[in-house]
Amino acid sequence: MIAIVDYGVGNLFSLKSSFKAIGVDAVTTSDPEIIEKAEKIILPGVGAFGDAAEKLFSSGLAKVVVDQVKKGKALLGICLGMQLLFDKSLEYGEHKGLGLIKGEIRPIQDVIPSDYKVPHIGWNALNFGKNKSPLFKYLNEGDHVYFVHSFYGAKCEDSVIATTEYGATLTAAVGKDNVYGCQFHPEKSGNVGLNILKAFCEME
Repeated sequence: MIAIVDYGVGNLFSLKSSFKAIGVDAVTTSDPEIIEKAEKIILPGVGAFGDAAEKLFSSGLAKVVVDQVKKGKALLGICLGMQLLFDKSLEYGEHKGLGLIKGEIRPIQDVIPSDYKVPHIGWNALNFGKNKSPLFKYLNEGDHVYFVHSFYGAKCEDSVIATTEYGATLTAAVGKDNVYGCQFHPEKSGNVGLNILKAFCEME
């Protein structure tokens, strides 16, 4: 069973529907006991980092998630959920993250050309580099996924497992030990996204 963490911020229905499409039992929950019993954890998120982080920490679910990761349970953060894995975000101030991925979240407008639109919305290709992560074992170099974001993961070179091009090379996905994150939305990325979720579910 996959636990989709419900802390008041996230595209929960689409995610649950995606797991149903690949034949995997997934529940949306804010119950620590269910999260502890789950085989793997999904941390979703949409909106502003500061608001989401406040909800995650004040609910006590941040500690639950981190404790489960420390016990070896696999975690996948999606979109804002990926950004929350980082040490901190510089989105409208400075906000503390979960500290599971070394690095920080910065505005993409600082690195892309001035004529590029923010937020970055649309389908972009994934580039995996030399060592493709098991998260992408069913994908091919250049497969497209759906992005909606104005901020990106920076100073995280050791954890980057995929990049995308949008006027600059941006972090598309990170992975460190049993912690993974996708800046894009697998649940909105058709069969490519479903194959990412399938690969995550199959990880030991």
